[in-house]
Amino acid sequence: MAWNWQQPDWPEFTYDGKGLAAAERQFLVDSGECVGAFKHVGPDDRNTLKIELISDEAVKTSAIEGEILDRDSVQSSLRVQFGLGRDEREIPAAERGIAEMMVSLYESYAAPLTHETMFTWHTMLMGNARGIRVTGGYRTHADPMQVVSGPVHRRKVHFEAPPSDRMPVEMDRFVAFFNDSAPGGKHPIPPLARAGMVHLYFVSIHPFEDGNGRIGRALSEKSLAQNLGQPSLIALAYTIERARAAYYAALERNNKDNEITDWLWYFAGTVLQAQRNTIRRVDFYVAKAKLYEKLRGQLNDRQDKVIARVFRESIDGFKGGLSAEKYIAIAKTSRATATRDLQALVAKGALTRTGELRHTRYWLNIAERSE
Repeated sequence: MAWNWQQPDWPEFTYDGKGLAAAERQFLVDSGECVGAFKHVGPDDRNTLKIELISDEAVKTSAIEGEILDRDSVQSSLRVQFGLGRDEREIPAAERGIAEMMVSLYESYAAPLTHETMFTWHTMLMGNARGIRVTGGYRTHADPMQVVSGPVHRRKVHFEAPPSDRMPVEMDRFVAFFNDSAPGGKHPIPPLARAGMVHLYFVSIHPFEDGNGRIGRALSEKSLAQNLGQPSLIALAYTIERARAAYYAALERNNKDNEITDWLWYFAGTVLQAQRNTIRRVDFYVAKAKLYEKLRGQLNDRQDKVIARVFRESIDGFKGGLSAEKYIAIAKTSRATATRDLQALVAKGALTRTGELRHTRYWLNIAERSE
């Protein structure tokens, strides 16, 4: 089987630009709506919101690769990185590393891409990883770099990347492409097409021993931010993680030739959904702040703990809603106390109630913006 990098036209990607024109226009319209949503957040709350959004992206981009991180530790590290306070707790290396990479992405989005940028990100991600022969540099091993699944005796090869001895040349060309396609570059490309192309191009090379997916998604976010002229804070990894199988299927469909309209259609749709999710998350944060202000001083410790736990589920909430059983488990209390607490939360306007008896469920009483 021949892969895209083995084709004679590699890496000259082609696509139907006219077909993507409507999506490109929608991206710019929705970008304005994203900016408008942030204007509803008071100055004192913007840093907190920034930490919320970036930590979600950090946790989700790691989850796509099967690495489950502690969100509180990521947020603690982000606050330190942004100079928003000190935390004396010991932050695990994985949480600290992804936080450092996300801050670097946020603060240096406008700078041209360099090999050193990616080496630094890789060191942040892999600084404490075991079994990595080259950290902060491109792979050098002679073994084929393959994406595989299945048991050892029946492995399925989903993709094989170029051999390691081609990394210097391949990555020189990739860096040149990234910078030439930027706004003001030699050959600027519209935002969605550029970000999608950057991601597919990078993961097709697969230049590092590990961490390629996370760095590839960061590069797409850097690309989008450059086209917008500001950090996007877009929920890209959050959106991809919610449909991870579709993401990997789209990559596999488009790793054998260099006509990539199908991939760009998938990626453009994902970015547009990510923008909508970002707007919903900002609205959710604003509603959260308003609800807490309304309830200030009215919640007992159990109620406060449960409400905070429900808010941590973000815009998706608990699947099926908050039940009495979930309340008991979170608050570590009796059924009778849970019933009284829940009734009081409904009376205070913190929760709404649906269903009866064992089908009774509770939901945060916040307004949702219709899409």
